[in-house]
Amino acid sequence: EEIGYDGWRLDFVRGFWGGYVKDYLDASEPYFAVGEYWDSLSYTYGEMDHNQDAHRQRIVDWINATNGTAGAFDVTTKGILHSALERREYWRLSDQKGKPPGVVGWWPSRAVTFIENHDTGSTQGHWRFPGGKEMQGYAYILTHPGTPAVFYDHIVSHHRSEIGALISLRNRNKIHCRSIVEIVKAERDVYAATIDDRVAMKIGPGYYEPPSGPQRWSLALEGYDCKVWEASS
Repeated sequence: EEIGYDGWRLDFVRGFWGGYVKDYLDASEPYFAVGEYWDSLSYTYGEMDHNQDAHRQRIVDWINATNGTAGAFDVTTKGILHSALERREYWRLSDQKGKPPGVVGWWPSRAVTFIENHDTGSTQGHWRFPGGKEMQGYAYILTHPGTPAVFYDHIVSHHRSEIGALISLRNRNKIHCRSIVEIVKAERDVYAATIDDRVAMKIGPGYYEPPSGPQRWSLALEGYDCKVWEASS
C-alpha cells in the first residue's frame, strides 16, 4: 500500500505450499499474481516426450492449491516450443485432444505464457530460446489465450516493432486469456490456428493460408517463418 505494487511475481514456488500463497494473496489483494513453478519436462532417451500432461498437471496442482488466486508461468509451453522450433517438429504444438499442449490448453486464464526471462535468456542464458526464432514464439503466445509476458530484452531489441504490432493486433481483436483456439494444422513443418474466429496465424516453414469464404482475411504481420492475419470487418 505504501509503495504501490499492483501484483506479485512469486519465485521458486515449488519450495512452499500453494495454500500459504492463497493466505498471502487474500491478505494483500493484488491485481495480478504469478508463480514460477519450474520443473523438468518428460524425456525418454534424451528426446522430449510428446505427452507432457504430467508436467502441466504439477503446475495446475500448484495453481489449485492457491485456489486459483495466482497464475503460473507456462513452462510447459516454453519447453514444447523449444523442441518444435529447434527440431522442426511443429506437431508437438497439439496434444492428443487437439488442444494447446501447455498449461494454456487446460487452464488458460491462469497460464502466463513466455518465451524468455531473466534466468533463461539475457546474461544468464540457462535455457535460451532457439536463436533467430523468437518471433515465431511471439506469434504463438501473443495470438493465443493465456496472459503473455514479453521479455524486456526483446522489447529493446530489433524485434520491438514486430512485437508491438502483435500486441496491437491482440488488443484490437480483443484476444484475451480465455479466448478459443482452433488448431487447424499441427504437422512436421507447420502449425496453424485460428483464435476467436478473428485472428489466424501460422508458424514454421510449411504452407498455410486461412480459407477464403464468408470470412475475409487480411495479412497483418509477416516475419521469418510466421504469418498472422486478422478478419476484415
